Amino acid sequence: MIVVPGGRGQLGSDLAAASPEVRALSSAELDVTDPAAVAEAVVAADAVINCAAYTAVDAAETDEDRAFQVNAVGPGLLAAACAERGVPFVHVSTDYVFAGDANRPYEPTDPTGPKTAYGRTKLAGEERVLAAGGWVVRTAWVYGATGNNFVKTMARLESERDTVSVVDDQRGSPTWSADLAAGLLQLLEIRPAQRLLHATGGGDTTWFGFTRAIFEELGADPARVLPCTTADFPRPAPRPAYSVLSGKAWADAGLTPLPAWRDALARFARLHLR
Repeated sequence: MIVVPGGRGQLGSDLAAASPEVRALSSAELDVTDPAAVAEAVVAADAVINCAAYTAVDAAETDEDRAFQVNAVGPGLLAAACAERGVPFVHVSTDYVFAGDANRPYEPTDPTGPKTAYGRTKLAGEERVLAAGGWVVRTAWVYGATGNNFVKTMARLESERDTVSVVDDQRGSPTWSADLAAGLLQLLEIRPAQRLLHATGGGDTTWFGFTRAIFEELGADPARVLPCTTADFPRPAPRPAYSVLSGKAWADAGLTPLPAWRDALARFARLHLR
C-alpha cells in the first residue's frame, strides 16, 4: 500500500487514479504535524508519497509559522517515521526554493535562495527529508482535474471576458499532475541513488504563452490573451521570474522524462476542458 498524505488534491487524486495500491488521505484523515498520527499511518505502508503542503503562497507571508508546520515539520516527521521502518518516502517540493533569477534551467545541485515564506518553508522540508534518506522531487506550474488551478481559471475567464491580460515575464514549465503522478510511481519502482530530482513538463513558456495555448484548446481566439508584466499585478509574495527546472538528473536516474507541456495540455483538454 502506498500512503499519500494530502491525497485529495490534484496530485494525490491522480496518484489514486493511477494505482489501486494508493491510499489517499485528506488532511482531516492524517494531520502530518501530529507525530502519533504519522507513526500510525506509516506502520501499514509499503511506501509513502507526501503531497500534503501549505500552498497558499501569498497567505504564507503572514502565516509562516503554520506554513512551516505543514511544509517542514510534517515532512520531517513522515521521513523520520519511514526511515525508522525502512519504508521508501517521496516528498514533493517546488521551484520556489530557488531565487528565480537564473537564465538556464535549474539543476537539483544549484544553490537555493527562496524569496518567499512559502519557499523558505518548503526548503526546510526538503532538508529534513534528505537528512532522513528520503527522495525530494521538485516540480512547478502544476495543474490537474481536481481543485482550482491556473488552467481552470483561464478556461473560466475565457467564457466570461472578451480579453484576458496575463504576465509574459515569468517563465516556467506547465506540468499536468497526472504525468507527474506517473513519474512519482516510477520513481518508487526504480528507487534511484540520486535523492534530489526535478520533474516538470518538457519545454517551457510564459504564463501568457500558456494561456494562449489554453485558449487554443478551447477553440477560442488566442489573440484575446494580452501580455502584461509582473509589475501590473503586484502580489504579497514575489513570483519567480524564471522557474524552469532541468530534467537531466531525472533522465540520468533512468526515469522517463515527463511529456512536453504543450502535448500534455492537449491531452488534458480532451479529457477535462471540452
